Amino acid sequence: MADYVLLLSCPDQPGIVATVTALLYEHGANIEESQQFDDVRSDTFFMRIRYSAAEAGDPGADGWGERFSPVAGRYAMDWSVRAADRPYRAVLMVSRFGHCLNDLLFRWRSGALNLEIPAVVSNHRDLEPLVSSYGIPFHHVPVTADTKAEAEERLREVVEASDVDLLVLARYMQVLSDRLAADLSGRVINIHHSFLPSFKGAKPYHQAFERGVKLVGATAHYVTADLDEGPIIEQDVVRVDHRMAPEELVRAGEEVESRVLARAVRWHCESRILLNGTSTVVFS
Repeated sequence: MADYVLLLSCPDQPGIVATVTALLYEHGANIEESQQFDDVRSDTFFMRIRYSAAEAGDPGADGWGERFSPVAGRYAMDWSVRAADRPYRAVLMVSRFGHCLNDLLFRWRSGALNLEIPAVVSNHRDLEPLVSSYGIPFHHVPVTADTKAEAEERLREVVEASDVDLLVLARYMQVLSDRLAADLSGRVINIHHSFLPSFKGAKPYHQAFERGVKLVGATAHYVTADLDEGPIIEQDVVRVDHRMAPEELVRAGEEVESRVLARAVRWHCESRILLNGTSTVVFS
């Protein structure tokens, strides 16, 4: 059997589920998993269907797209059909903090993420040995105030040459331009500590320690022109207390950042996320 994932969103109206499932039935597909959500505030309907079809005579994702296109047009849908086992191609970006990158590489190597990683890009060389140990091409693209435009053009070249579906900022400490964020809308995931905006700038965990925080958290989100304000995919927290030194807060933060980013990347690469204006619908 060949497995596919259908994602769709459209203005809510009667008959959507019946029409979609009838089409799949008529073409011999078997629905393995179905999730839906009706956002009454925006009057928008969201749906994810994972279905299987006999390989004999199967038209592939493009063929299923042709079958589905008339229905999508009738209901004014944003939609996609993708083979469930087709890996998402992702370029990972990092600066000097390697915990998120190391976690993603390990999960990728162990088969826990539906990913291909054609390249890792960094503005420093600190993590080049780690990346090389996985046999992944490492691109050093240094960034200064005077070379930022040239560095971003080099990044575009890597992205285009790698034919990527996704860009993951695994603690990449440079801001992408508004133009690049717009060009890759819905395809760039970032991770940051959830102290924002309370503790900005250098050493946020040390700032948090001075204020006696009781929770350490992390947020994974899609990147937009509004810095750290894109649609949120996943968040998590861990409790901390007065006995923990700043270095222990840092370790706790690194652990939760790694977990949250891994979940966001996994859900994206399993076609489980739909944009809903400034937020997301996540069929986890």
